[in-house]
Amino acid sequence: MKIFIFILILLSLGVIVYNATILNFNDLLAKESSIALIGILGAAIVIVLLGILLTSKAIDKKHRNS
Repeated sequence: MKIFIFILILLSLGVIVYNATILNFNDLLAKESSIALIGILGAAIVIVLLGILLTSKAIDKKHRNS
């Protein structure tokens, strides 16, 4: 499960990098740039949620061992 979570984190980092290449920094509110910003935000939220999941799994493991 831990490896799967790390693979998902790497995939979401890839999505962030891809969407960052699409951004037009001169006009961030253009159609393509706004879609890229939404993609970056979504991928960042996925990374945060997977980090929370990893932390909760670690806490659960320590709780069961004690």
